Amino acid sequence: MERLREGDGALSSFQTIRDELARAADPEKAAFFPRFFKTGPGQYAEGDVFLGVTVPEQRRIARRHKLLPLEQLRPLLLSEVHEHRFTGFVILVEKFEREDAPGRDRLFAFCREHLAGVNNWDLVDLVAPRLMGVHLLEHPEHKSLLDELVRSSVLWERRIAIMATFAFIRAGTFSDTLRLAELLLQDTHDLMHKAVGWMLREVGNRELASEEAFLDRHAGVMPRTMLRYAIEKFPPERRAHYMKQPRPAAP
Repeated sequence: MERLREGDGALSSFQTIRDELARAADPEKAAFFPRFFKTGPGQYAEGDVFLGVTVPEQRRIARRHKLLPLEQLRPLLLSEVHEHRFTGFVILVEKFEREDAPGRDRLFAFCREHLAGVNNWDLVDLVAPRLMGVHLLEHPEHKSLLDELVRSSVLWERRIAIMATFAFIRAGTFSDTLRLAELLLQDTHDLMHKAVGWMLREVGNRELASEEAFLDRHAGVMPRTMLRYAIEKFPPERRAHYMKQPRPAAP
């Protein structure tokens, strides 16, 4: 368990972190990030609010406050400001990685309570593999959560499901990634196509035969972005082979 020591974050508070992030804000980046993260009307992150703080600076601030108590972490995760949430989830993930088994159980439950704050691709790609996926790898009896999330109407919950399996891939287990990828073949969102293709590519980086067996069955129906991401590292002739797979006839 973590021990509080003065000077390593023990005396941190939500207000302290909020003030440090405000001082680190860059007006030019505050103008650019909403366009980059698609916060406009009808876009996938509509209404998200940015201060304009870079990820390296957020990580530095998170390290300074790594022992932030959960009651002070909560308002960061609930904040409408993107950098508050991102910095808060960095702290949460790094707490999880330092904890023993009972502590991980507690932090996983805390994360699930605040999953609504994991609502952009950078937040998903931080939390899903390093916390959600690792916990489910350690507790396979809870993997039904992946099936619940992958069928969600919420884009970010579906992305959490497939990105959580990155932890499984790193451990040499590919069946859950391939199973969820098959369920997501008909997903209509470009961010899901990219995530699924990325995870298939990661499978192939470790066991090419498993990825190719999936592609042999599904390349003809995969969204083009998903397929391109999946075969990005293939030799040119293998990329051409899969890109030329016949597409289903239009109804």
